[in-house]
Amino acid sequence: MFLVTIVLIVLLASLGYVFLVWNYGYWRRRKVPGPRPALLTGNYPNMFTMKQHLIKDLNEIYCKYKQQYDAVGIYASRSPQLLIVSPELAHRVFVTDFKHFHDNEVSALVTEKSDFIFANNIFTMTGEGWKERRSDLTPGLTISRVKAVYPVTNQVCRRMNEFIRKQIRIGSPDGVNSKDLSLCFTTEMVTDAVLGLSAHEFQRTSHAGVANIKTLFEQPLSLLLSFMAVSVIPSLRHIIKLRFIPKHVEEFFVEFMQAAVGARRGTQSDRVDFLDYILQLAKKRNLPARQLTAYSMTFLLDGFETTASVLAHTLLLLGRDAEAQQRLREELQAELNDEGFVAFDKLVELPFLDACVHESLRLFPPLTVSNRLCTKPIELPNRNGPNFTIEQGTTVLVPHACFMLDEDYFPNAHQFQPDRFLEPNAVKMYRDRGVFMGFGDGPRICIGMRFALAQIKAALVEIIVNFDVKVNPKTRKDNKFSPIGIVTSLEGGIWLDFAARQ
Repeated sequence: MFLVTIVLIVLLASLGYVFLVWNYGYWRRRKVPGPRPALLTGNYPNMFTMKQHLIKDLNEIYCKYKQQYDAVGIYASRSPQLLIVSPELAHRVFVTDFKHFHDNEVSALVTEKSDFIFANNIFTMTGEGWKERRSDLTPGLTISRVKAVYPVTNQVCRRMNEFIRKQIRIGSPDGVNSKDLSLCFTTEMVTDAVLGLSAHEFQRTSHAGVANIKTLFEQPLSLLLSFMAVSVIPSLRHIIKLRFIPKHVEEFFVEFMQAAVGARRGTQSDRVDFLDYILQLAKKRNLPARQLTAYSMTFLLDGFETTASVLAHTLLLLGRDAEAQQRLREELQAELNDEGFVAFDKLVELPFLDACVHESLRLFPPLTVSNRLCTKPIELPNRNGPNFTIEQGTTVLVPHACFMLDEDYFPNAHQFQPDRFLEPNAVKMYRDRGVFMGFGDGPRICIGMRFALAQIKAALVEIIVNFDVKVNPKTRKDNKFSPIGIVTSLEGGIWLDFAARQ
């Protein structure tokens, strides 16, 4: 009996081992080179421990293979993925061969039944549905509409000014939490500009909107476990469908949005804002209430966390560099009008302001990697290796941060040097080379890019002109990414000291 038990244990262990390593021949059979995967974790040694950000694991592979190949095969646990290590091939994925890679991987993990709002978000939608939704939303985010709500932006900036002055009077030794400050700004800004309502985040003692946004972009244990299960057993993606937006968070913003719609329909308003556009679209398309909610939530959810992240990190980098901060201040002061603002047409053109924001995007991209799905098989060349075919359903990783922090493309890559973006058409040049994707590239480039940049720049004008910004000692001195959270953030948080200027 004892011998039979031992044999059964050995047999089960052997079957378990075969199951775990079975998929590890996927890329070898297709003659795609790549590092040897480890049992269970594949090529992500920190997948379960989360001791460091996943981009660090990918960057080690990137640095090892970038001189030899255009792409290598890796594994997220047992799930095969293609890691792009050539910016030229990355550009093909996003632009030239877009029709073969037009869906994001997350689309395979969510349905309208599991998460109606997120499934109807333009980031998640696929195929013709995505194309139609993007064509619907694009006219609502034109530069003229962004300009139309610029007076609202300036009002929110003034409320932020008052909030910072209050924090100075309080005099906390830890300074001001820059991420919370930025989230208050974007929450107030987006809800006012999109819905015509004030979230009153700067007046609250407890920031309800900010709290819900933080919950939205945190990674609950259940979500992490589901991702891990799908990585270990790839076929589970056909069974497991996830809810990315917690029910109570969805209800909070849906109620907020519905209150705005009710208020707008009950009054005569001449505001030419995003809600005005959505209501016109709803009438034209005869959208039911649930679809109207989904359309409006796209404007709301996409504008909070990522924009706040860029603003917070730009303040961090300027706080570390007094010379760049003063240089920016002088550029801004030269363009102030009698009301203390910079006119919108000037705001979008100021070269050093624009350079500072894009250099921050390079050092702290909101998303360090894009996960695309191969939607149509394609044969690709692989430098120093044979051609290979990417099959439909394969996950393709484009590691933006690896390109943007590569010394070969950006000398002194880990240093804040805005001047690198002062060359004529520098952003376009870097993007066309595939080495800068702060807002993505190709047909799926961020639809709210103009709105986000206008928000960030207006906030920087208000802060840099009126305050000296320094980094509080509580803030770490390097640029280490936090290993948790969906959007990139500095580990330990960003704590700043503000001093009012005379």
